[in-house]
Amino acid sequence: MAAGARIDALTVAVNLDRLVMGEMARIGRGNWITGFPTGTSSPHFSHQPDRCAELHLGAHAAITKDHHIDCTNCVTVGPFTTIAGYRSQLLTHAIDLQHNRQHSEPITIGAYCFVGSNCVILGGSVLPNHCVLGALSLLNKPLAESWCLYAGQPARRCKSIDPDSAYFSRSQGYVV
Repeated sequence: MAAGARIDALTVAVNLDRLVMGEMARIGRGNWITGFPTGTSSPHFSHQPDRCAELHLGAHAAITKDHHIDCTNCVTVGPFTTIAGYRSQLLTHAIDLQHNRQHSEPITIGAYCFVGSNCVILGGSVLPNHCVLGALSLLNKPLAESWCLYAGQPARRCKSIDPDSAYFSRSQGYVV
């Protein structure tokens, strides 16, 4: 944990290989952060020897409250990004039906992003820098275009975001 980083009460983080929090990064109340650690004798995920059960929060990044973050594979949240509202789920693992096994993929959320309430973000997903994922959205793939509002189930580009919007150039993560 870098200077000023904090984790609030009633947040549980278990079975991670590593938790990295940049300067002033925050994890709010009541979050459930889980993983499936590497280096065990379990056959689960043995086909993925390079997998890491980690959560990385960039400087001034925030996870508000009551979210579920599955870090069976690496979850990266870029600097000045907010996982906002309540009850979003970031799920890095699922059942691979073709091979009859559990499989995981990392999740990457870029810098200066905003994720609304009740979103589901699945393994292998990427939200590019300077983007918004609207409330109740499902992100199930890598997206490429920055400066966009994505929303829906599955999430798709809805409109461009004005690069002059103050949220995307602030020097403090905490929004007042």
